[in-house]
Order: sequence, then C-alpha cells, then structure tokens
Amino acid sequence: MNPLRPLILAAAESPRLKRALTGIPVTADIVRRFVAGETRIDLIGVARTLLASGRMVSVDFLGENTTDRNQADATVAEYLALINDLAALDRPALPGIAVPPVEVSVKLSALGQALPVDGPAIATENLRIICTKAAQADVWVTVDAEDHTTTAATLATVRALRGEFPWLGAVLQAYLHRTESDCREMAGPGSRIRLCKGAYREPPEVAFQRAGEVTDSYLRCLEVLMRGEGYPMVASHDPVPIVAAEDLAARIGRGPDRFEYQMLYGIRDAEQLRLAAAGNAVRVYVPYGSQWYGYLTRRLAERPANLAFFLRALVGKS
Repeated sequence: MNPLRPLILAAAESPRLKRALTGIPVTADIVRRFVAGETRIDLIGVARTLLASGRMVSVDFLGENTTDRNQADATVAEYLALINDLAALDRPALPGIAVPPVEVSVKLSALGQALPVDGPAIATENLRIICTKAAQADVWVTVDAEDHTTTAATLATVRALRGEFPWLGAVLQAYLHRTESDCREMAGPGSRIRLCKGAYREPPEVAFQRAGEVTDSYLRCLEVLMRGEGYPMVASHDPVPIVAAEDLAARIGRGPDRFEYQMLYGIRDAEQLRLAAAGNAVRVYVPYGSQWYGYLTRRLAERPANLAFFLRALVGKS
C-alpha cells in the first residue's frame, strides 16, 4: 500500500489544499489523464473511443455529499441526459458477451442521501427515476460505495429497488471487515456486485489497514462471488486478483459472459486492451464533471505510480 496514502486521503478533505491545487495550470493536464472532461460532450467522445476498442464503459458524473436539494435534482437531470446520450452510441458486438456495454455509476450522496430531511428516501426515489430511464435505454446502473458510514444505508437502498430492477448493481469494498459477509448475502441469482479494494480513509475498527490484509480480504470475497450465482465485477488493477479471477473462472466453469473485469480510465490501459483481446469482458470506469478533486486525490492515494506521474508532471511544468 502507498505509504503516503493517509496523507493524500487527508488532503482530499482539505478545502485549502483543494483551492491551491485547482489553481495550478498543470493540474489540468493531470486531471485529463484520469477524468474524461468536465462536460458530457467531452465524456461522449471518450466513451465512443473506448467502445470502439472492444471495451465497455461505466460512467460516473462526479459529485458527492450534496446537502442541497436543487443540486441533487440537477444531478438526476444530468444522469437522465447522460443515459440518452450513451444509448445513442454505437455499441459494437462483443463475441460471447451479451451484457449491456454501457452503464452509469451513481453515488447516493450525490442524489440527496445526506439531505437534512428525508435524505435516504429522496435518494432512493431519485435512484428509481434513473433506473427507470436506464431500463428503457438498455443501460445498466451500479450504485457506488462511499465511506463506511453510508454502507448500511446504501445497501438497504439497493435491496429495496432490486425488486423493480433486478439488474441494479452495488459496490462492495474489500478493505471493510464486513464485506465478506455482505458478499455472501448478495451473491444470489441475478445479483451484480462490483468488488473493489476501497478508496476512502477508514479507521482500523472497521477496515483493514495493511496492503496484504486488504488483498487477502479481496481474494476471499472474490471467491465467494465467483462461486455464487450472481455476476461478479472484478474491479482491480492489482495483478494478483486479476490472475485469481482468471483461475477461479477456469476451475468453476464461469465463462466470460458471467463476470467482467473493471479498471479505471487512465490506469493500465495496455492491460485493459490485453484482457479484452483475450475475449474477456472489460469495463472502464470513466468519470467526468467539474467535481473532480476528491476523485483525483483518491486515485493518487491508491497507487504510488499515480502519485509519481503527478509529481513528474509538476516538476516538468515548473
């Protein structure tokens, strides 16, 4: 694990550092590596290129922790327009893979979960609106994970809506102590779970802190999902889980139409293409929007290579 991770995640919560970094011109160059752009027009161009390369996409309109009802409503409106634009894209057929190649990822805190009055109910209804539109357009929806304080409420919302939208996906974070149990509960028929390691700063009471512990937890959770009856989404850039998923799929007889790999836009592009060329389902998580600061700092915290890229760019431009 990146030894600077705690400091970087602390920076993600610092308004002062946010103002400083967002005012540096070179920061825009760094953002473009990991974020498709600030507008939907920027995003659609990136999505079109990724689809043409034989990969699938999951699009996140950046934003979280809103406490303003108007902002939550504006986020819903943006997602509805985004679904329309994604549905209009050419979707090249992927041999042996029949799942929807386009998906949107949604944070419930961006839909109003933290609003002071009836926040969870408002977020649930906003998610229902997005899912209804997505179902009409053959676009999947996955509910993103956030910090551990939201996990129980987020999973409750997903369970509540799966009766109407059985394909609704959820994200589980392997660094949380509770996640192996959540995987067992949510690995049933039709379930879609994106398993990631976790990107927030969490206390040791609820989350593993050491890299080896997180990887071990990921592998335990992965085996639960791969042996279950749902559709696992293996969200990792770490070669260990990627190889483990490949081995498990071969041993269990789970074909490429029954699970997928997911990676972030701007990270390990060559590996994404290699996996796709080998006949695997590969989905790229593509964020866009002006609220990129928290997302970028979490990406820098995840991998030392990302931070090194950022520092080289700063030095080169100074």
